[in-house]
Amino acid sequence: MAPPLGVPVAPGRWPLLGHTVPMLRDPVKLLSSLGSHGDVVRLDFGPMPVYLVTTPELAWRLLAVDAGKFDKGIVFDKMRPLFGDGLATSNGAFNQRQRRMMLPAFQRSRIALYAETTMTKVAVDLADSWEPGEVVEFDRRMQDLALTISGRTLFSAELGDEALAEIQRSIPIMLKYVMVRAFSPKFVERLPIPANREFDAAAARLRRVIGDAVLKAREKGGDQGDLLSMLLLAKDDETGEKMTDRQVEDEVITILTTGAETTAVALAWFFHEIGMRPDIERAFHAEVDEVLGGGPARFDHLPRLVRTQRIINEVVRRTPPVILMRRAREDVELGGVRIPAGTEVAVSQHTLHRDPRWFPEPERFDPDRWEPERAAEVPKGAFIPFGAGARLCPGHQFAPAEIALVAATIGAKWRLEPVPGVKVFPKIKATMQPNRLPMTVVPRSTG
Repeated sequence: MAPPLGVPVAPGRWPLLGHTVPMLRDPVKLLSSLGSHGDVVRLDFGPMPVYLVTTPELAWRLLAVDAGKFDKGIVFDKMRPLFGDGLATSNGAFNQRQRRMMLPAFQRSRIALYAETTMTKVAVDLADSWEPGEVVEFDRRMQDLALTISGRTLFSAELGDEALAEIQRSIPIMLKYVMVRAFSPKFVERLPIPANREFDAAAARLRRVIGDAVLKAREKGGDQGDLLSMLLLAKDDETGEKMTDRQVEDEVITILTTGAETTAVALAWFFHEIGMRPDIERAFHAEVDEVLGGGPARFDHLPRLVRTQRIINEVVRRTPPVILMRRAREDVELGGVRIPAGTEVAVSQHTLHRDPRWFPEPERFDPDRWEPERAAEVPKGAFIPFGAGARLCPGHQFAPAEIALVAATIGAKWRLEPVPGVKVFPKIKATMQPNRLPMTVVPRSTG
């Protein structure tokens, strides 16, 4: 079938390269502008066209209603050397099988266990390590914290030391180059340039240490209270089969690379945003003082941390992943456009989350837009920080719980003040990381 006709092409296209340069240079500017050009808009990455949907209705159809008509797209293909056949890259019946097997590891009772044994403890240890007036590289501290929580959640104490050290060393390197690899032509991956050498070496080191941890955990057996043992024990309800060691490795790397980064970035922007807005910061601290009552943050506090959750929603509205790619498995219709089988299709949270039709004054940081009455007006499909439908991120409850518990724990003891004269802006890697985020640690007086 011929390519779709009559679909508007996004502005800013370069000869030969298409939209690759604008996408790598400023994806937020490019993607957030597309809603005004049509319900379906064409982007070109080199010679490859991608058809991006821009409305909540079409996003929901793509990700939920018609999800079975699509596989993961080319970006996920390029990530397969890193993720293998983990949930981020696998397709079809195999993906659904893995999802069924993994969901018990992310159920509410397990998150409560991780909160009690790991999340709050790591946050307390970090908060206790700071001195009044100290200037900390807050974005890096949040990255280390999120990777530490992920590592300790995944691996029991006796397995985790070497793995955690390698996680903290290698994952930041891979995240540094993942966007370039995802949106560059295939031949670029084979060039002997420093970015490729560093990425490949980090991926190989991570594979080795996680493979060793999986073998040791398999030998030990039983439920050790960590995610790794849950994955090793998981069985497919339909066949009774367990995951192979290689499959467990793929899922562990996927969880580490996608989950920790999302949490770290959200926490960094959380404290930056409230640090710039004293009224929001005061309301946050008042809620934390009332709910925690001077004690550590607990899982059962989460339902009462209402304002904290609204701030989190606003942070992830503004700083979500860049784009979700899909590939049509069959001929489909989206918004009146006939999409042939094999065509690359996409949805971007930035296009939806920054559209003034769904979020008035989208550039304004406004946690109050998540008050129940206002939030109810947001159409289904307009707010999808963790995706939607059958491929909803399995950590969609884990991550907000971790962000809220860490934020409350830090906020109970400290204020984080922006350093005057430092310009903070998003630097696009796999996510919207701050370019740098030094903050001054100021003790709070709560009474």
